[in-house]
Amino acid sequence: MDLTSAQWARIVPLIPIKPRRADGKGRPPTSPRPILNAILWILRTGASWPDLPTRYPPFQTVHRWFQKWTRDGVIENIMKALAEDLVERGVIDVSESFIDGSFAPAKKGATKFGKTKRGKGTKIMAITDRHGAPVGVHVDSASPHEVKLVEKTLDAMVVPFAPTLLIGDKAYDSDGLDQRLAEEYGVELIAPNRARRSMTQDGRKLRRYRRRWKVERLFAWLQNMRRLVSRYERHAANFLSFVQLGCIRILLNRF
Repeated sequence: MDLTSAQWARIVPLIPIKPRRADGKGRPPTSPRPILNAILWILRTGASWPDLPTRYPPFQTVHRWFQKWTRDGVIENIMKALAEDLVERGVIDVSESFIDGSFAPAKKGATKFGKTKRGKGTKIMAITDRHGAPVGVHVDSASPHEVKLVEKTLDAMVVPFAPTLLIGDKAYDSDGLDQRLAEEYGVELIAPNRARRSMTQDGRKLRRYRRRWKVERLFAWLQNMRRLVSRYERHAANFLSFVQLGCIRILLNRF
């Protein structure tokens, strides 16, 4: 589904548009709206670039702009601007946030992947606010344990402050991580204790863990965007852009 006029109105000020030459010569600048709609079609369907319908610009043009916007940080900036707007409106609240990771198998030719029991792939890490809105995403090799990717995901947050409470599953139960997050980010990590570890968490705070389904729901939404089910992009930055675009679609629905 293409962007609505209202959704496009929120995004268009964030997309650099090359002005036409002063003398009026040369090709007219390409309109970014059909370009972005074409990229979102790829995201939703998971189809290859040459399969773009003829109602969109040529796939070579669309792919070239996708790579340029990725290099220039345009897609990340759109996600950041939308999230910050929602913070100002009181829609996003990161005082209580949730973190989780998901595995995306990598297809032949992709870089920055790791080997796991499920094969070669990429790890998608995400942080949501207390309502389940995406506020930070990071992609990395699937080899490292999720506990080693928490700081990178916090650094990738698109809101101007870190969460007060960060809630994860048993994979994040680590005294060392607890200490680092408290000292470096001012974040209190809440995670159930793994088996064979002594109880160190306050049981009352663990009640918040019951709401962790909100980050799991985010991944369910992202999985509906077929381009994110498996990683086809050779470069990790391009795959991250698709993840960010998925988050942009979700954030737009919050307005």
